[in-house]
Amino acid sequence: MVASSKALDALKAIGLNKYERNLWVALLSRGASTAGELSDISNVPRSRCYDVLESLADRGFIVIQPGKPLRYVAIHPREAMERVKKKISEESVEMTKRIDRLEKSETIKELERLHKDNIKTVQPADLTGALKGRYAMLQQVETMFKNAKKSIKLMTTEAGLAELIDQHSSILKKAAKSGIKIQIAAPVTKKTADIAKELAKYADIRNIADIEHVEKMLGRFYIVDGEEFVIGLTDDIKTHPTQDVAFWTQSSHATENVFDPMFNLVWHHAKPVK
Repeated sequence: MVASSKALDALKAIGLNKYERNLWVALLSRGASTAGELSDISNVPRSRCYDVLESLADRGFIVIQPGKPLRYVAIHPREAMERVKKKISEESVEMTKRIDRLEKSETIKELERLHKDNIKTVQPADLTGALKGRYAMLQQVETMFKNAKKSIKLMTTEAGLAELIDQHSSILKKAAKSGIKIQIAAPVTKKTADIAKELAKYADIRNIADIEHVEKMLGRFYIVDGEEFVIGLTDDIKTHPTQDVAFWTQSSHATENVFDPMFNLVWHHAKPVK
């Protein structure tokens, strides 16, 4: 029995490449087999079968039986998923420990010196880039919030307002406690009223839902210290998070002369939320 394209797509979604998918499905259909037999029924070149099967074994999908020739045994799919989850969890814990050790070592200080010494010579145009995927955008915004020294200004959508609570509330609270001024302009509706009230505990919130023509300029952009900003280039409702695109730059010229005045204009016409 050949696996459906839906099943193969599901395996792709959990990180199995084409050869890994084909070989595991082939092995599931046989129960146990040799690399040569699997190559014939999976259309994976025999020269690649051994390293791909070894990779599947390392990740918990199959078991290798010693002998000549080597034989491979398929793990029950549900058991394989549990083994893979456990391995990923263990690797994640170990990697976190390594990163923690690195952050406490002299190596991180050396890397920081390299960055500090050379960043002074970088042109503003070089501190610019596209952020592909909502996760990348949220990570960049989080870094900006963490490094804020004076102010955080942002205009966002209904979905973006909820996103602030889910992704950045603890960082924004910490920033507010340290004296950083936080201004949030967003459409406050019945759907987002409770979220706005929660954010209003540590930020100034203004409702832009009733400003004439503002719906035509609704989007997500974030300004920190008047020097750095991120702007979303895609619709956060119609666009899948993996297809989101945003633009980031540290250009103080663009911030001071374009986005700061734009934000201030919207802010001036918006109604305070208490």
